Amino acid sequence: MSVIKDFSNYPLAFGGASISGEGAGYGFGDITENDAIDLLLFAYDLGFRVFDSAPIYGFGLSEKRMGLAFKKNREKVFLVSKSGVTWAENKRVDMSNDPLVTEKMLIQSLKDFNTEYIDLYMIHWPDARVDIRRPLEVLAKAKAQGKIKHIGLCNTTQDDFLKASEVDKIEVVQSQLNLFEQNILKEDLPFFHQQGADFMSWGTLDKGILTGRVKRGRKFDSSDCRSWAPWWKQMDLESRFKAMDKIQPILEKFGHTGLEMALSFNLSHPEVSVALCGGRTMQQLEELDKALKNPLRPEILKEIKELATLS
Repeated sequence: MSVIKDFSNYPLAFGGASISGEGAGYGFGDITENDAIDLLLFAYDLGFRVFDSAPIYGFGLSEKRMGLAFKKNREKVFLVSKSGVTWAENKRVDMSNDPLVTEKMLIQSLKDFNTEYIDLYMIHWPDARVDIRRPLEVLAKAKAQGKIKHIGLCNTTQDDFLKASEVDKIEVVQSQLNLFEQNILKEDLPFFHQQGADFMSWGTLDKGILTGRVKRGRKFDSSDCRSWAPWWKQMDLESRFKAMDKIQPILEKFGHTGLEMALSFNLSHPEVSVALCGGRTMQQLEELDKALKNPLRPEILKEIKELATLS
């Protein structure tokens, strides 16, 4: 039984950080409210049913726009949000899994989505200061009250998964997975699958590097977190660009795109229930949908994997 696939067999989920850049926090550039709503409805028409968000995406803006977009067909979409990444009045970002913070963030997300329930609610990141079982007690109570339907963990560990499972069933895990980020494949993904949890991949396109949209020297708007985020500036981007220099000729030889490669890699793992992908234009969403229909053959993917080692 799969929580996500029982709701929808469409293999992609909409990444909500793409519709909230001007709200600050974690986002990828300006987009007006009307354009964001039109984009969400277009995604729905294409087949997207899982829409993933978090309060940090635009400081609540992403959730509010999803709520507006789907107020007339709420039952037909699977809304996801998270607690843990919060902020002060001055917008300074913090991270806390304190139960009081968890409860406050859940209540606010319900208001921002303008919904009586959230399909999947997750703890966003581990917090070394707080035993994972404490915020899980908050979520278990909310689940019993019908405020959330399913509980999940993002970026989690096997140890936290087992501890959380003592409180309530953990039905979905979300973590980073792409051609350049494969650590989860070794032990964690098989473990979560064995435990019966669905898996959602984030970072599927590696922030545009795998598709070729982000190349050396790319400049980003101030409302795009890649223009200022420490995690982006500290990343060894050059190793990834060098790998793409070797991979691109292979893709061209066999008539494939980087987008097709990125989706093929993640979806080639049967444990992946759905791959999260952000899009800021209808054209980008159409390209995602089209890429699903032209996956790489296993032997081509194998050759590319051998070239993807970062050095």
